[in-house]
Amino acid sequence: MIPKVVLITGAARRIGAATAHRLHAAGMNLVLHYRRSKAEAVELCAALNRQRAGSAVALRADLLHTANNRALVRDTADIWGGLDVLVNNASTFYATPVEDVIETQWDELIGSNLKAPFFLSQSAAPLLRRRNGCIVNIIDIHAKRPLKGYPVYSIAKTGLAAMTRALAKELGPEIRVNGVAPGAILWPESHLSEAEKEAIVARTVLKRTGCPDDIARTVLFLIRDADYITGQLLAVDGGRSLFS
Repeated sequence: MIPKVVLITGAARRIGAATAHRLHAAGMNLVLHYRRSKAEAVELCAALNRQRAGSAVALRADLLHTANNRALVRDTADIWGGLDVLVNNASTFYATPVEDVIETQWDELIGSNLKAPFFLSQSAAPLLRRRNGCIVNIIDIHAKRPLKGYPVYSIAKTGLAAMTRALAKELGPEIRVNGVAPGAILWPESHLSEAEKEAIVARTVLKRTGCPDDIARTVLFLIRDADYITGQLLAVDGGRSLFS
């Protein structure tokens, strides 16, 4: 069987890296996109290629520029001869109190979380259509319930959720489009106190955090085992979204 070709954005670290490991273990060939995390991307790529020679490449692109999105998809096709799956994982996350938001923050947060996934999907669609491929968008449970202090990020992820449903209609029947909405999987790199972490965990049904592989396994399911699922957003949040 010919391996599926998967382009994962933001693949060098955290959920992106976990997804790369899981999809690679399932026999897929990968393009690992990164922007700033070159060392981590190169290390991950080398580790995957030690497991299966010639199965992964790392490519840099600043996805805030639409021309780079097109180039990334084109380079993927040049390397592998096609594309089966696009995983829109790359994201920027930081607080933006309403009274302090400036236009460059708006452009960066909307650009990385919504604009780039849209134009990557647009560029990838002709390749995906040839192989009855799919798109998986990594969203956030805060697309449904905005996170206080993070209005621009929440707006962007809400747009990505809407985009998932819209593209499922626009690109079907050949291309399936779904989303995964993580909850408390990894703590943000900005500081949270232990009390804040405990409060978040307390508002989950399962009373614990998840791990990046919980997201990775859900992505694998949507790629490999969900042929009759499209336009859906799967919350992987330990029941956090059941609370108001």
